[in-house]
Amino acid sequence: MDAPVQSPSTPFRVADILHPVVAGIVSVIVNYGGTFILVFQAAKVAGLSPELTSSWVWAVSIGVGLSGLALSWYSRAPVITAWSTPAAAFLVTALANVPYSEAIGAYLLSAVGFVVLGITGCFERLVRVVPGGVAAGLLAGILLQFGMGAFASLSVDPALAGLLIAAYVAFKRFTARYAVVGILLLGLGYLLLQGQVGLTTFKLEFASPVFTAPTFSLNAALSVALPLFLITLTGQYMPGMLVLRNDGFTTSANPIVAVTGLGSLLMAPFGSHAFNIAAITAAICTGKEAHEDPDKRWVAGIAAGVCYILVGVFGVTLASVFMALPGTFITTLAGLALLGTISASLASAMADARAREAALITFLAAAANISLFGIGGAFWGLVIGLLAHAALNGRLPAFSGNSR
Repeated sequence: MDAPVQSPSTPFRVADILHPVVAGIVSVIVNYGGTFILVFQAAKVAGLSPELTSSWVWAVSIGVGLSGLALSWYSRAPVITAWSTPAAAFLVTALANVPYSEAIGAYLLSAVGFVVLGITGCFERLVRVVPGGVAAGLLAGILLQFGMGAFASLSVDPALAGLLIAAYVAFKRFTARYAVVGILLLGLGYLLLQGQVGLTTFKLEFASPVFTAPTFSLNAALSVALPLFLITLTGQYMPGMLVLRNDGFTTSANPIVAVTGLGSLLMAPFGSHAFNIAAITAAICTGKEAHEDPDKRWVAGIAAGVCYILVGVFGVTLASVFMALPGTFITTLAGLALLGTISASLASAMADARAREAALITFLAAAANISLFGIGGAFWGLVIGLLAHAALNGRLPAFSGNSR
């Protein structure tokens, strides 16, 4: 594992902790409130008992929390981890035809693949091939739908979305550093006053992990393990690493892939399908919105890790609180929190006139969210961007080089 790069930085003050901590909390809220319903849908399709479903929540939350906390502490970079969202969406249909014990075996096989990938260092070399303009265009394209979603929410709940957008602009005008903190607190206060968050029947209960002995079959290996590996690699690891690189962090992909792969391997018998470096929610924590000083943004990874562990300890009961938040609030909060990253990514993508065309093509292709052969838009946006870069420059980037 590569040693962390130490860079000179001013000492921490109490005020320095607030912004990255809030960024970490916002990323957790967006994750649970936005996509975690897929885990419950997959559990229902698989016919899992409440105990096994709670164990799944425990395993993936604890695994994500511990891996993100450890990687952020070691690397001094905001390494935000998360469960594989595209893989969870895939499992909603895949688990209908595979016994649960065989699915657990498939999770183990997929995790072993990531451990090997991290140890060999192949993925790190692949990430370094991607030119800066293409990486920035890809990130901007992926995040565009989230930025647009903040304003599309005006059609669903104009009062809530309008309040958050107006407050964000006002905070940006008078106290830009507290914009995300302000809209988070204001939004939660509004929801409580409107009675849109019911906590009267809320009761915390500790989750109990349940071990499931894995079984292995060729059918599960081909129909679950292989797609799970490819979907997570192309839909999570690749854009997640490019998020880090786009914001100036040179953390090696090798320990990230190896540690999250090992964590997935250990947590699989308790129900965790896969966890990895985050992409969308990572962007909330890696940019200037988290802290002006990049050397202090790693605190966001610690905060997110602690929050995930707390949710995991209480399993379904605490995760359901985040999922009970209105979709409009989650969508608007995520979109506004990502505006700074979208702006910086677009500026970076267009900065080099010679690479501007390829970056623009990458941006539009990623924003189109193409889905072919079960592989999501981030992968195809990257492929189209690299091909455009090669066509416009007469060659592909050198595989051994560092284009960043």
